[in-house]
Amino acid sequence: MKMNNLNIKILGNQWFWNYEYPNLKKNFNSYLLINNNFNFFMIETDNHMIIPFNYQIMLTLSSLDVIHSWTIPSMNIKMDCIP
Repeated sequence: MKMNNLNIKILGNQWFWNYEYPNLKKNFNSYLLINNNFNFFMIETDNHMIIPFNYQIMLTLSSLDVIHSWTIPSMNIKMDCIP
């Protein structure tokens, strides 16, 4: 069985994230959405990172300016991105 591999580069910036999929030659920015319903604040974004099923994923995280915290709360994942 062939192993499917996918690299994702994640770059933290002030107020947004940049995602790059080098294998697919795709990239996009993800900005925070302001949502005042139910007092949620700064936890939702306009574009989401997609992780395909049955792929081995390698994430490379970094930052352009200051330390940023990248999280997937439902999976208990938290990474600090350092410039």
